[in-house]
Amino acid sequence: MNELNGSANGLTQGIQQAFIAGNWHTTEHTFPIYNPATGEQIAQVADCGTSEAEQAVHASVASFAQWRQVTNFERARLLRRWYELMLEQESELASLMAQEMGKPVREARGEVKYAASFVSWYAEEATRINGSILPSQFAQKRLLVQKQPVGPVFVITPWNFPAAMITRKVAPALAAGCTITVKPAEQAPLTALYLGRLWEQAGGPPGTFQVLPTFEPVPVATVFLESPQIRKLSFTGSTEVGKILAAQAVPTLKRVSLELGGHAPFLVFEDADIAAAVKETIACKFRNAGQTCVCTNRIYVQETIKDRFVAAFVEAVAQLRQGDPLLEETDIGPLVDQQGLTKVQEHVADALDKGAHLVTGGQLREGLFYQPTVLTDVQPGMRLLTEETFGPVAPILTFETEEEAIKLANDTPYGLAAYFWTRDIGRTFRVAEALEYGIIGVNDGLPSTAQAPFGGIKESGYGREGGSWGLDEYLAVKYISLSLP
Repeated sequence: MNELNGSANGLTQGIQQAFIAGNWHTTEHTFPIYNPATGEQIAQVADCGTSEAEQAVHASVASFAQWRQVTNFERARLLRRWYELMLEQESELASLMAQEMGKPVREARGEVKYAASFVSWYAEEATRINGSILPSQFAQKRLLVQKQPVGPVFVITPWNFPAAMITRKVAPALAAGCTITVKPAEQAPLTALYLGRLWEQAGGPPGTFQVLPTFEPVPVATVFLESPQIRKLSFTGSTEVGKILAAQAVPTLKRVSLELGGHAPFLVFEDADIAAAVKETIACKFRNAGQTCVCTNRIYVQETIKDRFVAAFVEAVAQLRQGDPLLEETDIGPLVDQQGLTKVQEHVADALDKGAHLVTGGQLREGLFYQPTVLTDVQPGMRLLTEETFGPVAPILTFETEEEAIKLANDTPYGLAAYFWTRDIGRTFRVAEALEYGIIGVNDGLPSTAQAPFGGIKESGYGREGGSWGLDEYLAVKYISLSLP
């Protein structure tokens, strides 16, 4: 194991190498990981290339032959032990996330529980992978349907949920009997490696779950995408990259799941409980400093309550505490990198140049910290109404009628998540059914849970994670027609 290189309280010791075939591999080159809150280097991580990718493909294929034969109950036992280890080391995982990507440690502990919930759920689902016997119109025939693992899987995960994005994909794949290799985001690979170490400690067989950090993802991804033995790709990230990966998966006809960009609206109707609506909107908008694919990007408030909502919302935003992610009192940490910060600054500048009004925030504090920001008088043509800002910026717009609100909300090529607040039961069904999104939160800014489907429509991708739908993504259906002698 590598010695600690940095000052992350010893957390990075032993998780700076690639995890391939159950072994920890040192690579010829490494790349640095920096704490976005301080700029301090906390680790030097293995930089995998085509050689390591080829080793991982071979190991994943070889281990699949054994892993698919392991009983569902044994797979469930191993997943359950992995879950227990995650909860036992909740503080360590939360601290690691806070240091490598800036998530406030209090929020990071919530992510560990959320990530572990997928492992717990799929440990149970592993024992419920059922087949069926169909009735036959022929007396001598028996018709059977089985579900079998798709095969070795390759996944690419983003940095904003470095634990949950791993377990949402890895847990159902392992439960189904697939082997899986993760290419974590180059900004935050340490949590993925830590989870690999916990899988190793749980007794997970070599090659069943592998982690390949790399600073240049294309060469590694190409090896997996071109291999006919890798049968599935799962990707969470931008729509632009998702389209490229989907095209590259076509020659080998891989199964593909894509969770791509979002541009979530939050509609606040005039019958809303304003205090409750503000609370849910704040939670939805400013979680992880606004760096989530399902956080609200556009807040639409009915004209009749605009002034009251804006006043309450701005007061709540002013109370958010921004600072060191390792402090318990911190609500908002830094942006993950300079690229993300630059995009936030450009979106705010563009909006102000085109007539938006800055109510609060709008300033760079220091380093990668950007103040929680509220804008009003936002108009069509501004970049933040068509692009994901991925930062702590809340644009507020107004609408007159329910029909107008639905039209404005659906006016985007994306369809991942949408939210609205109302106490009218009729409106609840009308609006929820009319919104063109895969996830709808009604009076709920944080709807995601392990047992429910997570995913989008339109340019937000296809496939689902969570619940039985997430397990089906890793299962192939086989039909057997048996004619009795």
